[in-house]
Amino acid sequence: MEQPNSGSPSETHIDDLVSKLPVREGMVLYKSYWLWPQTAKRVMLLQDMFKARDDDVILATNPKCGTTWLKALAFTITTRSSYDLHNHPLLTLHPQEVVPFLEIPANEDLTYVETLASPRLLATHVPMSLLPESIANHGCVRIVYICREPKDAFVSLWHFWNRVHGGRGADLDLDTAFNRFCEGALPYGPFWNHCLEYWKESIARPDRVLFLKYEDMMSDPVGCVKKLALFLGVPFTDREEEGGVVEQVVRLCSFEMLSGLEANKTGNLKVRARPNVVYEKAAFFRRGKVGDWVNHMSEEMGTKLDSIMEEKLKGSGLVL
Repeated sequence: MEQPNSGSPSETHIDDLVSKLPVREGMVLYKSYWLWPQTAKRVMLLQDMFKARDDDVILATNPKCGTTWLKALAFTITTRSSYDLHNHPLLTLHPQEVVPFLEIPANEDLTYVETLASPRLLATHVPMSLLPESIANHGCVRIVYICREPKDAFVSLWHFWNRVHGGRGADLDLDTAFNRFCEGALPYGPFWNHCLEYWKESIARPDRVLFLKYEDMMSDPVGCVKKLALFLGVPFTDREEEGGVVEQVVRLCSFEMLSGLEANKTGNLKVRARPNVVYEKAAFFRRGKVGDWVNHMSEEMGTKLDSIMEEKLKGSGLVL
């Protein structure tokens, strides 16, 4: 991975801080979360560099919990007055290309988001407690969080890891990956803490944080899309609903539609900030099925992870 531009005292200081953090399997433990060293540096830099705006929308997720789908939906909903749904940017652009990540910039400069026109639609895997203070303390910024059943999330993450990292000799067998997930020691983990932070904020400030579940979106996509549009301040009009616009949005952003597009089946995403990692566009579309974990994990593994989640979420009101 490329290092931040060297020379400034702040970046030198951050390099020193990261070098002193606990290390495990190439990751560092920063404020109770396991991150890649480069991600930890960017999270620290963002604290000083990122300035939230009143109309910012942040899409937050644990990795492999519906990020690509949420990006497609939020982008389509918020820009539907600008684009014809039958001749839409998502027909030629990957959802990961239309909504940038805060901590994984498309170039080497984290300040690139300052050049984006408002309202900005941004994404992150960063836990609530590690978000820049300008987001955390801003009363107007809206955050949409999507979580997923942990066993399915783990299986999806394991497949993605091996597709992205396996070719470089860093693949993980299922048992090793599972044990690390149960210990909270995969990128952006522990999984349960990540979910809990956003869950608690959504309870405390429901006008600011919308907490969605992947499984609910799968079972009632039309209802969830309407809920999302309302939260984002762009509700569907009666005329739009009568004209089937909601269903058109659901169809355009569906797994079947997006995974079948040529633009999403071939080529790689250009992420110059991570030159040693190749992101195949197709890697972001595997199955998207609820309950797929049974095809990969044993019943004993499922029971173990269920018990861990029950213990970690006890008393929170959150059930996954």
